[in-house]
Amino acid sequence: MSTETIANILESFPARLQEIVREFQEASPQERVDYLLDFAESLPELPDHLLSQRDQMEQVHECQTPVFVHVELADGHLRLYFDVPRESPTVRGYAAIVAEGLNGATPEQVWAIPDDLYRVLGLHEAISPLRLRGLHALIGYVKRQIRHLA
Repeated sequence: MSTETIANILESFPARLQEIVREFQEASPQERVDYLLDFAESLPELPDHLLSQRDQMEQVHECQTPVFVHVELADGHLRLYFDVPRESPTVRGYAAIVAEGLNGATPEQVWAIPDDLYRVLGLHEAISPLRLRGLHALIGYVKRQIRHLA
């Protein structure tokens, strides 16, 4: 993606996601992997109200590992929750980016996020195509849940 294309896309992103994308865009492919692994460590655990209902969370079947997603809407703003095993740092890191970048966003802001957000982050240059398939699906699952909420 060209710098101009990314700049145009970023305008509609929530502020925190804009910051994250800029950090990734300025990094080399190896640094992007390192950032992704750092984000993996920051993914919050599920809150108590979801721990008891984990089996009701939607599973992202395209991921090679068991990944679950839950989206809540309150006062027009979203809260995203992901359950990703620590043994899957790539997907866990991406989920952490999505959660941190989109928590507090409006449904409209999330609709503006391309399903291939991983490309905007430059992860396609650092991650295997097999893993990218799961990353691509993650945004789709979030959007589908928002559609059911809105």
